[in-house]
Amino acid sequence: MRTILVTGPTGYIGGRLIPRLLAKGLRVRALARHPEDLEGRPWSGSVDIFKGDVFCGHGLKEALAGVDAAYYLVHSMADTRDFEAFEETSARNFAAAAVAAGVKKIIYLGGLGADAAGLSHHLHSRHRVGEIMRGSGLNVTEFRAAIIVGSGSISFEMIRYMVERLPFIPCAMCMRDTRCQPLAIRDVLAYLAAALDNPLSDGKIVEIGGAGVHTYREMMQIYAESRGLRRLFFSCPLWSPGLCSRLVGLITPVPSVLARPLLESLRNDVVCSSDEALKIFPEIKPLDYRTAVQYALMRITEENVETSWTTAYEPHYAKPCSFIDTEGLILQDHCIKVEAPAEAVFSVFSGIGGRRGWLYAQWLWDLKALQDRLVGGVGLRRGRRHPDVIHQGEALDFWRVERVIEGRLLLLRAEMKLPGKGWLQFEAKPQNENASLLRMTAYFEPRGFFGNLYWYSLYPVHTFIFRGLTGEIRRRALALK
Repeated sequence: MRTILVTGPTGYIGGRLIPRLLAKGLRVRALARHPEDLEGRPWSGSVDIFKGDVFCGHGLKEALAGVDAAYYLVHSMADTRDFEAFEETSARNFAAAAVAAGVKKIIYLGGLGADAAGLSHHLHSRHRVGEIMRGSGLNVTEFRAAIIVGSGSISFEMIRYMVERLPFIPCAMCMRDTRCQPLAIRDVLAYLAAALDNPLSDGKIVEIGGAGVHTYREMMQIYAESRGLRRLFFSCPLWSPGLCSRLVGLITPVPSVLARPLLESLRNDVVCSSDEALKIFPEIKPLDYRTAVQYALMRITEENVETSWTTAYEPHYAKPCSFIDTEGLILQDHCIKVEAPAEAVFSVFSGIGGRRGWLYAQWLWDLKALQDRLVGGVGLRRGRRHPDVIHQGEALDFWRVERVIEGRLLLLRAEMKLPGKGWLQFEAKPQNENASLLRMTAYFEPRGFFGNLYWYSLYPVHTFIFRGLTGEIRRRALALK
């Protein structure tokens, strides 16, 4: 049985590729900086997980030992603004380790775009990684793709939110003239999996694209039509990737640090220059963009999003609070380090509510309970079954316990009257035997305009409560040491 290594398993592509490789009867390894983030995946028990970092070179020797082929599916746009240098260093480290381990084949997913002056930093870096891999003497199949269309894809999410939230959409000249050949995620995965057993792809750059070429404006228009939305487009003569990335950061789930390199690529045509992919892989018939959009929307509607770009993106914890939204959910995230074991932290937040109360700013929780009762809600009347023991499915004040992972996580679903759906999650992530990371995340799925107004108007209050509550949980956990 062949052994295959997948890098970037927490990412959008890697997390979807692994179960498809397992279905082919392959032995799969996963290399992750944070292996604990793979816990709970349906396939995690069937995969050998290695802790490692391609940028630092840690863990590569162990992960690549005895590997027949490896997928290189990592990038550094979320880690630093100087992502080009990071990606080059990471590629060199991985290539050297793969050569030393005698890996027979590397499959890499890069980006389309002609190698010429004016290529964006993002696309140039993608091409540079492929050059480094090939220059090391490895047998490399480099796939180059444009926008990947699928539920949870970062590029698709940018288009989706822009169209959903803006009745009038500004279009720069490049969005009206630049051409793109978007490709459905299912076709990307089909190409990646098929390359393992297809020697015709060895040592080649294979450009892959969907059945059709569109401008970015046309792509937004097709999305609007698929959703039954009427949108008006107007010309915007000013084009600044910095300014536009800030706008995208406000309107969409994609942070500006990730949006900027993607927006810079809008000035480049990303279209296949040949039909070689169709000749090498005749069994794959790529979908057209409209059909790919419909499949993605179906997944979102069914709440069956397999992976999302957000699984690999982590707010930098130097900033204790972050605020993003994704897949229609608004997230408010608070994180602090606690010099106590994760079990001690869990014991504090799993005992919250009931007679013990909410540990911080109880008067605000009481005020919320009163408001909830006035509109017919349950308020805080239900309390909790046991002051220290909590089980999935139980009521906890005006929440319902939706998930419990003993010693690690507590997820509560709001049952108060809200203009939307809400969840509150507490998580204790072990750092070592005597330290852990306490992460508190509020999720909200707003219902219409008033749902958004409700959440944004209460954002300062939530920030005050959540910061104080995480601090109080930390204090009590330290007292348990």
